Amino acid sequence: MLAGYAGLFFSAFGAATLLPLQSEAVLVALLLNGSYSLWLLLGIATLGNVLGSLVNWLLGRSVELFKDRRWFPVSATQLEKSRGHYRRWGHWSLLLSWVPIIGDPLTLVAGVMKEPLWRFVLIVSIAKAARYAVVAMLTLHWM
Repeated sequence: MLAGYAGLFFSAFGAATLLPLQSEAVLVALLLNGSYSLWLLLGIATLGNVLGSLVNWLLGRSVELFKDRRWFPVSATQLEKSRGHYRRWGHWSLLLSWVPIIGDPLTLVAGVMKEPLWRFVLIVSIAKAARYAVVAMLTLHWM
């Protein structure tokens, strides 16, 4: 049982970084198993995903140190474009941190933009918890 919870935590953590993992599939599998606590699953998935997003935020905070290096994967133009979007939509755009493809880079840009940690964690936690709650509700509804 502990392995299931640990697997969910690590898949949720990894999925929040730039790794191509699907924590929702792990959550659904554990819910369908029926042996796990719903609330514990939701809490562990949310915690893992928020901590993974925090890694992105921390990377964003230090990205300025490396932006002029040849190996840096983002051009100055792309970085400035991302900053412009974040300035336009502000910290509320973090409510989209759960969205595939755009959510992970968004949490990185929040770090670049020096989003205060307390607000980052609060908004991202709400978004991530809501996503897992919806996945759980849909899964339990169709069981």
